[in-house]
Amino acid sequence: MSGSEFIRELPQVPTTVKLSTELKTGSWRSYRPVIDHNRCVKCLICWVYCPELSIRWDGSSVSIDYDFCKGCGICAHECPVKAVTMVPEGGGYEGGR
Repeated sequence: MSGSEFIRELPQVPTTVKLSTELKTGSWRSYRPVIDHNRCVKCLICWVYCPELSIRWDGSSVSIDYDFCKGCGICAHECPVKAVTMVPEGGGYEGGR
């Protein structure tokens, strides 16, 4: 059986497509990013690299929308001043303010 014949024989299954902004995925993570606001220089590199748009910028400070953050750690890896730390989910650390 060729590849194209195999695909034609797959059953048609209805699927629901949702944007990541509609589907809360925060419960998936085992680590969460925490911003140390005392170290943050507001360069927004974390915001640029976040694949889920979970980093929020209100014009004066950076925050994380944990409803959509998957805990991938890209923000922590890319932060040039290491103001973002990954902590175990439920760890309780909220960063400096």
